[in-house]
Amino acid sequence: MSKVCEVTGKKAMFGNNVSFSVNKTRRRFDVNLSKKRFYLPEEDRWVTLKVSAKGLKIINKRGITSVYKDMKAKGLVK
Repeated sequence: MSKVCEVTGKKAMFGNNVSFSVNKTRRRFDVNLSKKRFYLPEEDRWVTLKVSAKGLKIINKRGITSVYKDMKAKGLVK
């Protein structure tokens, strides 16, 4: 399973750890993901999505039905 938000498409970024002596080693910045269940009243079913914190804010603002409809139009869900 990849660590990608299903709503926003956010994924891991890469950068450097910088020590006190300014040695640089590669590291990755993972996305703040959580697995969350949402109820779709139009389809009368539950949907499980892997969403980031930003994705949750978008769902709270626009509503799960609107976000799910957009995801379906883009072909991200079945």
